[in-house]
Amino acid sequence: MFDALAGAPLNHLLRANDWAREALKPHAGKVVRFLCPPFDTRLAVLNSGEVAPAPAGATPDLILTLSPGLMMRIAARDETAWRDIGIDGDTAFATTINHLWRHLRWDAEADLSRVFGDIAAHRMAESGRALQRWAQMSGENLARSAAEYWTEEQPLIAARTDIARFNADVDQLRDDVARLEKRIARLIPH
Repeated sequence: MFDALAGAPLNHLLRANDWAREALKPHAGKVVRFLCPPFDTRLAVLNSGEVAPAPAGATPDLILTLSPGLMMRIAARDETAWRDIGIDGDTAFATTINHLWRHLRWDAEADLSRVFGDIAAHRMAESGRALQRWAQMSGENLARSAAEYWTEEQPLIAARTDIARFNADVDQLRDDVARLEKRIARLIPH
């Protein structure tokens, strides 16, 4: 059941982007399994470049294993999330899926304009983009404030300058110990 629910929005995006369907066509007949406990979704690529629930008992050509936390990062479009996905199987297929994930975007404004008209859809989409910018700025400000609090007010993590100074001191100590060892070695007769 969940396979059909996952396929419908994907097909909507694929139908709106001819290049994406063309990218999937070479993988027609292949099955990808998305394993994100408790969900286990299997989709097959059709000759048209769209997807459908995989036939029962079909062996996946590619298994992508994700954690729920990683799924949240993917939904937030974290570019570094892909390297944390467990990939087992057809790497060319995985590369195509990664390319689609990075470049496939939903044109919400076009869909809204079919229902509400162009002007209302544009205003709704612009409001959504403004809300998204506000949320991003708020998240960045919160992260900066937390980092400052934990480095200055309640030292839980070290400041970058403190780490650099510590590393320089360790390097200096290592060099001093090496020089001392050489001096001691010259003093001790063999």
